[in-house]
Amino acid sequence: MPVPASHRAAFVHGKGEAPKISERTLGEVKPDQVAIKILATAINPVDWKLRDYGLFIVPGWDYPAIFGSDGAGTVAALGSEVKDFEIGERVFFQSGYGNPEVSTFQEYIKLPAAVVAKTPSSLSDEEAAGVVVATMAGATGFYDVTGRGLIAPWSEGGNAVGKGKAVVILGGASSVGQYAVQLARLSGFEKIVTNASKAHHEWLKELGAHVVLDRHAASSKDFVDALEGYPLEFVFDSISVPQTQKVGVEVLQKTGTKGSKVVTVGMVDEEAKKMGEEGETKVDVNFIMGIALGPKSRGLITALTTNLGGEDGWIAQGLFKSNKVEVIEGGLEKLQEGMERNKGGVSGAKVIVKY
Repeated sequence: MPVPASHRAAFVHGKGEAPKISERTLGEVKPDQVAIKILATAINPVDWKLRDYGLFIVPGWDYPAIFGSDGAGTVAALGSEVKDFEIGERVFFQSGYGNPEVSTFQEYIKLPAAVVAKTPSSLSDEEAAGVVVATMAGATGFYDVTGRGLIAPWSEGGNAVGKGKAVVILGGASSVGQYAVQLARLSGFEKIVTNASKAHHEWLKELGAHVVLDRHAASSKDFVDALEGYPLEFVFDSISVPQTQKVGVEVLQKTGTKGSKVVTVGMVDEEAKKMGEEGETKVDVNFIMGIALGPKSRGLITALTTNLGGEDGWIAQGLFKSNKVEVIEGGLEKLQEGMERNKGGVSGAKVIVKY
């Protein structure tokens, strides 16, 4: 399955424009890289936000641009130094933005082999395509120094770091929230409190949540009451709008939790930040970005994909479950539809475009 001389890619040529398909060539596969034939890509909110609001992630990134950073496929070519993969092997991964060689809204990409996970036989390509971006966000929030900086469950003592403690995860039914709940369980937290629409309560309990509050009714007091006296480690905000960030600050202040923080996957709200600075109990609000290809994240993404993938990893062992998926068939021509579906709101599932 060699890489073709050219392949199709979906280019966005300007702010607010729908992607247009044209041909491009994949560059030379470097010694530490694998080339991948994309079989499915997830649609994440950042994709339609980049389309609608412009290229605000990577300095110097210019149009025409290719979006997409979450996918699954098969290995099409190996760099000379790559020993752990085979041609035709199924894989899944987080790639990145700003480099046309890695973005998933096209038919072929190339990535460092170290950031690529092997897809277990129990997982379809469509399910695998939506795993890594959201899980990496959760792992960054829990284990990276920019987040809470806890010992990860793949390290000695990491599976008991939450012993006798609680964590609050705002927005448990979101893609990031579902993975954050599972990471909290793998980290040994004894009280995992989240919130969601009632339709998702049982599913979140299956994933490891101990208490699931009603998303439409839960207040900061409800979260505090649900902790039942367990000391709170931190609040992970997977929704990260101003209101949820403020709720996170209130929960930490009402529990009197000192030296903790609200970890947010969106930009810090200034009012929430001010609340945290002015309260009797000081609370930091920290924005994190889980960027797999960033040099500072290489250790985290490598450990994460190693533990998620393969026939002996968390997914194959039943210790970690992928998001439910809404699959749109039709390939590159359906990327615009996928972004609109995601923008319109999807509850408890990940939108996947199948190539």
